[in-house]
Amino acid sequence: MKRNLILYILIFAVCILTVGTALTSCGRRGDEVSVFYYTYSDTYISGVRSAMDAGLRRAGVGYHNYDAGSNQTTQTEQVDTAIAKGTTMLIVNIVDTGSDDAARTIVEKARAADIPLIFFNRSVSEEIVKSYDKCIFIGTDYEAAGHMQGEMIAENILANYDKYDINGDGKISYVLFKGQQGNAEAEARTKYSVEDCNALLSEAGRPELMFYDKNNKNGYIVDQDGNWSNAAANNSMKTILSGYSEAGGNMVELVIANSDEMALGAIAALAEAGYNKEGGRVIPVFGVDATEGAVAKIRDGFMTGTVKQDGVGMAEAIVKVTENILGDMEALSGIDEAMVIGGWRINIPYSLYTGDDAE
Repeated sequence: MKRNLILYILIFAVCILTVGTALTSCGRRGDEVSVFYYTYSDTYISGVRSAMDAGLRRAGVGYHNYDAGSNQTTQTEQVDTAIAKGTTMLIVNIVDTGSDDAARTIVEKARAADIPLIFFNRSVSEEIVKSYDKCIFIGTDYEAAGHMQGEMIAENILANYDKYDINGDGKISYVLFKGQQGNAEAEARTKYSVEDCNALLSEAGRPELMFYDKNNKNGYIVDQDGNWSNAAANNSMKTILSGYSEAGGNMVELVIANSDEMALGAIAALAEAGYNKEGGRVIPVFGVDATEGAVAKIRDGFMTGTVKQDGVGMAEAIVKVTENILGDMEALSGIDEAMVIGGWRINIPYSLYTGDDAE
């Protein structure tokens, strides 16, 4: 009797301890859902992962996380592995957003296995999501981020125009770090942040923004690895500063970044050159995500603003939909109706974070 009791206690202890990246049979349900991340190295995605891990544990849902390392082939193989192991649901942060091919392949695999599928964060087209009645997308209205960023930048520039025009040419020169070519979020943020800012500048009688490099007809710099990385932006900013300076009369006067990690990389390079340091000249830097690092820089006055992409809110929505599906309830039950688009999509709202509203 005592042996059996000890055995039960040991088994329970092992269950309690197994709550890392692969929590399985310890959940209230016998299910294991599989969560696929495009890469663990993305700071924003890491925040989503932490919040989702915690949410799934609270819900008693077993899960296993997969890191694709920014490789779509790896992720597709991971999906095959999870299905072969008998996973009850696929939750996918797709790697390749440049076309529908990868998402279509995963939908076909989910349909063949007759298991529910949630895509999240990185955009998947309506056509693909609606092609499978057990599929849903949870993300953001990525165009809204670009619009909000453009308005935020314009308002800040108009309030500080003479201070920012350090070249004294009556124009504000800028660099824009795009992130990933072909990614819907990157495309929209790149387009609307500049377009909306220019529209408001023109309305106020000011010249449009001027890209710092006249030979770059694109008006942006891409992270060639598609990782929206701090290091890539840092290296690019250092290269820029080696050829563009106050002394040369062609200093970059504004930094727009499509993610906070790229913004932080640019800030570090600017700091090395003597900018964005306490008591020194500040080059305004704007990002997207409101990561902890960016919020700290904004609070300290070294970064100007960001658009908050609510990673915790996204994780909570994913967990809620997962619970609903596993509990044989309507998938969107309990989700704010204002966030539901056409029955196939949930949009987590954005908000602004600047020095004016930092707490």
